[in-house]
Amino acid sequence: MSFLEKLQTRWKLKSLGQVVLVLIVFACTGTTVLYLKAPLFWLLGITEKTDVVWRTVIYVVAILPVYQVLLLMYGFIFGQFQFFWDFEKKMLKRMGLLK
Repeated sequence: MSFLEKLQTRWKLKSLGQVVLVLIVFACTGTTVLYLKAPLFWLLGITEKTDVVWRTVIYVVAILPVYQVLLLMYGFIFGQFQFFWDFEKKMLKRMGLLK
């Protein structure tokens, strides 16, 4: 069984094409977050001199919600909104933020 077939089974997707679209959404979201990090940190006054622990906390608090919204937006654009909406709900339940 190939890697893509394993993902198809794990994510309960209908086709290998859908697996590829989901991977594209993850790639686009991650790339966009990388481009947004620098301007966001600049606006918040975070520099290389800022303590690494503080930078990490700010990154998680500021970027995580942006990542989640972008994931849904790209999911919508690539026709995979329902998959990512279910993915978000599952993650929020695991974090204890959704019942």
